[in-house]
Amino acid sequence: MRALVAAAIGLAAALALVFTVSSVGSPTGETSPEPLLTTVPGPKR
Repeated sequence: MRALVAAAIGLAAALALVFTVSSVGSPTGETSPEPLLTTVPGPKR
């Protein structure tokens, strides 16, 4: 029975965190037009 109560409390806390983050929303701003380099650029030919 204790495990069931602990699971319910954990689920409620996780849902509260998800709802809090989703209500805040994503930050405003723009992305950079420059692409990110994922590898080291080689020598120019």
